[in-house]
Amino acid sequence: MKPETTRRNFLSGATGAAAVSAFTIVAPQLVRGAQANSQIAVGLIGCGNRGSYDASIVQADPRARVMALCDKFPDQFDHSETVIKSRNTRKYTDFEKLLAAPDIDAVFITTPPFEHPRMLEAAIQARKNIYCEKPIGVDVPGVERAIAAGRKADKSKDIAVGFQQRYGPEYLEAYKRIQEGQIGEVVNARAFWIANDPFQRKPYSDPAVEKLRNWFCYHELSGDIITEQDCHNLDVLHWFLNGLPVSAVGRGNKKVRKNFDILDNLTVIYRFPNDMFVNFEANQLTPRGFRKVGEEFTGTKGTIATSRERMTHYKGPGQVDDMPTKHDITIDSISAFLTRILNRTPDNVVERSALSTCIALLGRTAIYTSREATWKGDIGINS
Repeated sequence: MKPETTRRNFLSGATGAAAVSAFTIVAPQLVRGAQANSQIAVGLIGCGNRGSYDASIVQADPRARVMALCDKFPDQFDHSETVIKSRNTRKYTDFEKLLAAPDIDAVFITTPPFEHPRMLEAAIQARKNIYCEKPIGVDVPGVERAIAAGRKADKSKDIAVGFQQRYGPEYLEAYKRIQEGQIGEVVNARAFWIANDPFQRKPYSDPAVEKLRNWFCYHELSGDIITEQDCHNLDVLHWFLNGLPVSAVGRGNKKVRKNFDILDNLTVIYRFPNDMFVNFEANQLTPRGFRKVGEEFTGTKGTIATSRERMTHYKGPGQVDDMPTKHDITIDSISAFLTRILNRTPDNVVERSALSTCIALLGRTAIYTSREATWKGDIGINS
């Protein structure tokens, strides 16, 4: 496990890169004491669209198989099995029962974000390998709970978080070039998630069921768009800028999606150390046909732009190095997770991921309060 990192000890950003530099596979029987044809047995907690997609990547990897599904709402199971291309999986509606199954090696936690802290804590206590989708939580108490659980984790177990960019080859190459000084000193950065509305609110007769199944509409369940979705960009800023912002100012409102309890557009200016101001802009109201999601880092010698589609290095007039992605980088993230389990090279990225989540919470606080929010005054993670 990497040394503990707190807000007093800013991260180097290299965590996780070494884990994906090579996908060396050893025979499963040498790792888990099982038969030669055994695979990593995976349980999925949360059978919605994202969870089913993650599990389909697991199922397509010959080193693993999805053995169990868990969801509070059993009607999710058929759709999930269809996406995963898995049949005869065990079904649970109680995640603690899935965690108690001794034959499950690893679990994917892909439930609504407000559930992540308690389910992560329970999975750690059950001594499972864990892939928890982002964000770590939706508020400071939840993040603190996750950090405390992560610090008590079995060091032989891998605990990953779904910040896929950390494992994408193009992102790793961009980070390497910036660290080598290929664009000179980084003097400015910005990030953006400008796209259409990814949510479709569905009616349910029971108000409690309606709220839970439409969790994304409610800020206390989703964390709002800056936490639930935009934390991806903010994790990249955390990584590439080697640290955390000291304050944030921002504004946001609802221009189109007025029946949701979350914003549909926002702008935040983060102030990083050395008075570097980083602009972040996001919306979920752009009509289909236009989409701009990614980050840009400007240095004294050039600029590097990153996204899920490509890494582009602007070196000078007429000098552009373009590196398109070959596939969804979620595949890289999950492949790295399975590799670490098999190779007995566990990582634990809970604290790093929690701090990235807190960057989102800092920006959200600035928006909600219409004032400058500071790390010490508004986040104050105990460390």
